[in-house]
Amino acid sequence: MKDLLKHINQCDICKAHLPLGPRPVVTAHPESKIVIIGQAPGTKVHASGVPWDDQSGKKLRQWLNVTDEDFYDTKKFAIIPMGFCYPGKGKTGDLPPRPECAPQWHKQLLSKMPNVKMVLLIGAYAQKYYLKGKAKKTLTETVGEYKSYLPMYFPIPHPSPTNRFWRAKNPWFEELIVPELQKKVNIVLTNSL
Repeated sequence: MKDLLKHINQCDICKAHLPLGPRPVVTAHPESKIVIIGQAPGTKVHASGVPWDDQSGKKLRQWLNVTDEDFYDTKKFAIIPMGFCYPGKGKTGDLPPRPECAPQWHKQLLSKMPNVKMVLLIGAYAQKYYLKGKAKKTLTETVGEYKSYLPMYFPIPHPSPTNRFWRAKNPWFEELIVPELQKKVNIVLTNSL
């Protein structure tokens, strides 16, 4: 795993497309229990090199009901975004994750984590990539049907502040699904101690 992560940290396959240059942000450990697959780092995370080191990360940790210490314990959580580097700014937010990362690195990383019990699919890019034809037409439908992807996959929306309108329109997510997510995360982490 160390060699693979070192190789990833030196990756520059999409260098020409990255406005701030390559800075892969990914964490994993052979003992990781839960894998978080989000979109791609934003500018703050690009600057710090710490995954989910922003408002989105605070909200995600609330949803998971975990401390920062647990969240950044790689034996508990691996963090493998769809795109490892900041992709640049688009009209309504960051550009989509670069398409090179997931096919290049995900399978290699996951093959070195035999103890994974759950994969959190955050946002439509991760959901479409991993659920393939089983993803529903919309993220809302996919998230609403989360039980059909268990026990391995748990699809959720992105916790970004820019996604607050979705959360306002869909209060059922935080009322009904977040408690189920917290239960599942707690069971996985507790049973693996």
